[in-house]
Amino acid sequence: MELKRVVVTGLGALTPIGNNISDYWDGLKDGKSGCAPITYFDTEKFKTKFACELKNYDPLDHFDRKETRKLDRFAQYALVSSDEAIADAKINLEEVDKFRVGVIWGAGIGGLETFQDEVINFAQGDGTPRFNPFFIPKMIADIAPGNISIKHGFMGPNYTTVSACASSANAIIDAFNYIRLGLCDIIVTGGSEAAVTQAGMGGFNAMHALSTRNESPETASRPFDATRDGFVLGEGGGALILEEYEHAKKRGAKIYAEVAGGGMSSDAYHMTAPHPDGIGVERVMLNCLKDAGMKPEEIDAINTHGTSTPLGDVAELKAITKVFGEHAADININSTKSMTGHLLGAAGAIEAIASILAMQHGLVPPTINHTTVDENIDPTLNLTLNKAQKRNIDVAMSNTFGFGGHNACIIFKKFSD
Repeated sequence: MELKRVVVTGLGALTPIGNNISDYWDGLKDGKSGCAPITYFDTEKFKTKFACELKNYDPLDHFDRKETRKLDRFAQYALVSSDEAIADAKINLEEVDKFRVGVIWGAGIGGLETFQDEVINFAQGDGTPRFNPFFIPKMIADIAPGNISIKHGFMGPNYTTVSACASSANAIIDAFNYIRLGLCDIIVTGGSEAAVTQAGMGGFNAMHALSTRNESPETASRPFDATRDGFVLGEGGGALILEEYEHAKKRGAKIYAEVAGGGMSSDAYHMTAPHPDGIGVERVMLNCLKDAGMKPEEIDAINTHGTSTPLGDVAELKAITKVFGEHAADININSTKSMTGHLLGAAGAIEAIASILAMQHGLVPPTINHTTVDENIDPTLNLTLNKAQKRNIDVAMSNTFGFGGHNACIIFKKFSD
């Protein structure tokens, strides 16, 4: 069976450093930090008092009050980012076969704020189970793609992938496979998350996973730096339109990039910690290269998972050195989480978009906030520190890993006929 070619024809983003694709790219290339003190709730008793919240986001700019009451923030972010991507792709919704248009979306948690608020309200009541009738449909993780398909009438495959922080990368890989197998013409894919809540912050603090650099939140996310002390929680959404090449060509679509391959693996090691030797990470990159039919020497840039945790950053870079050997020193390696924070289930989507935009503009966004060399990191690696670097990028890799040992890797390449 001959596999179909899959291309990217639309992008949408709602991030802590930009509420659309244009602003997101400006934030990336300028090395903008999206981190600031939390505004959503009182943080007096919390160990971490900052996060990468969305800026200047008002749901009433996108939904009426009735709709807003029915949508958890993570579902709002899904609709806003996917609307931008669909508009960007210039899809004529009256002409496409909607049975061959699907929505595959990633969310690591889903409606955490809705769940939190309903449980608090119940606990503070008299024991009578007075729950909001929208409680369940607002909370469930699969409601995001459900809402996207209902809005646009897409009747192809529709579901959510849940693999913690690898969720939206897994969604993109699933979408890629559906299209190249000839099962769909177009899939709206990506991910969204809205975990900057009391429950989210408290839970991650209890795990000692978050940075507590409260005196300087804008510099708290510092991947690869010797003084890193944990990740910074972020929120938002990212959407990509994946399309079968001949279908895109026939309608004269703009093509951003081609999806070359996707890989997955498991650490099979620990609930939250990566394997210290990066075995699972090494394998996922090898799997992705094999799927793409590429050699390690063809990779120009890698947007790492790079969360700014003491264990994770070192394990990933060790794996890169093993997979790419001497060529590793010639790759531009970066972590855009230094700017956006960690969007959990949405991370893979917004970082895939960052890789595609870097390829489009010939510019690798920086890894910001680096001040102190970590002796455990190979000094020959180019980590694109503190300033964007010009680079012709023909092939870009994006890595995403999740609690539970879930690893996902995607390769994009410049499109050519």
